[in-house]
Amino acid sequence: MSRVPGWLGRIGAGLSEMGERLNEKRAKDDEPDAHEPDDVAGEELDQVPPPPTYAPAVAARPDPAAAVPWGMRVAAEAGWRLLVLAGTLWVLMKVISAVQLVVLAFVAALLITALLQPTVARLRRVGLPRGLATAVTAILGFVIMGLVGWFVVWQVMENADKLSGQVQDGIEDLRKWLLNSPFHVTEDQINDIATSLRDAVGANTEELTSAGLEGVTVIVEALTGILLAMFSTLFLLYDGRRIWLWFLKLVPAQARPGIAGAGPRAWRTLTAYVRGTVIVAMIDAIFIGLGIYFLGVPMAVPLAVIIFLASFVPLVGAVVSGALAVVVALVTQGVFTAVMALAVVLAVQQIEGHILQPFILGRAVRVHPLAVILSVAAGGMVAGIGGAVVAVPLVAVTNTVVGYLRAYSREAALKAAPKAQPQGATDADVAPPAEPQQQS
Repeated sequence: MSRVPGWLGRIGAGLSEMGERLNEKRAKDDEPDAHEPDDVAGEELDQVPPPPTYAPAVAARPDPAAAVPWGMRVAAEAGWRLLVLAGTLWVLMKVISAVQLVVLAFVAALLITALLQPTVARLRRVGLPRGLATAVTAILGFVIMGLVGWFVVWQVMENADKLSGQVQDGIEDLRKWLLNSPFHVTEDQINDIATSLRDAVGANTEELTSAGLEGVTVIVEALTGILLAMFSTLFLLYDGRRIWLWFLKLVPAQARPGIAGAGPRAWRTLTAYVRGTVIVAMIDAIFIGLGIYFLGVPMAVPLAVIIFLASFVPLVGAVVSGALAVVVALVTQGVFTAVMALAVVLAVQQIEGHILQPFILGRAVRVHPLAVILSVAAGGMVAGIGGAVVAVPLVAVTNTVVGYLRAYSREAALKAAPKAQPQGATDADVAPPAEPQQQS
């Protein structure tokens, strides 16, 4: 009996020791892993475990903006800005095309005002009131321009019959010259060309009639534009300064000083361009007119006036008007006279391009010939003859304004930048000197 309780006690002690070991093992399993951070020790057990130590490391993805090459980023930045500018320009061109007549009339008024403004200033210096000086200048200017147009139309109508007979005689002479020329042109070929021309005119009779009907609309629009240009010129001559000051109030205050400084320079450029172009066109008309007059070309005076008017379209106008004079000389006086007229036109144009324009226009309105050709072509495509006339002065004025604004912004930046203090100098060393006291 004494041995049984001892045996049971040993079994109970063994069971107690096994229970303690199980509890310790369970407690060890419940503790967080040593590799996990302390802040995630209490997270739930169903989360994704960390990768094993033998897994390859994965580099972090860079910022998308940093992954784009620098050149592509610059191109993208410039591209969307160009798109915004192109959209703005497209909208502006649409607006201008919708009111094209008004825009061309106002631009023509600006050109006429630039031509007549010096006369108004002289009359005011003499002592005439502003209104009277404006009225006298405008009336004289419009009368002179009207007389020039009337003279051209009158001369053409007066010499139309005579010119028609001379043209027929010239065509016959040209036909004989082609038959006897070394080009081996046969009479059948000439007759075929004449027949083709007659057939083309007959087939396009309806188009010519519709063009004639549209010509009435063009005449009405031209008269409307002339009236708008006349009224705009009167107001610009009389009240141009107030109009400019009113325009400056519409400009943002930050940009107002630069625009206010660029405006007078742009006006001086436009005035110099118009005056110089008038002088150059007059010299072209006089010398080419005298040359074709002494060669016996009919309607020399109207052709000279046409050359004068066409010279307002730089390069292109002089070439077209000179070619017209040569063609008239060819069909009326023959090949030799046409060659001599061509020599006169080329000589005058060379003198104009290399001597007159650089001397008269000067450096203020100097525009590269490539810019002249491109601007005239673009202006002609957008607005016809009127656009070709105003294209070059617009480019010259824009060049002046951009150059002044660039210089103004550079000077403003230099004034705004703080002056660098010399190394080792104190504030007292660079302080401005005190003003001397006035002696009593």
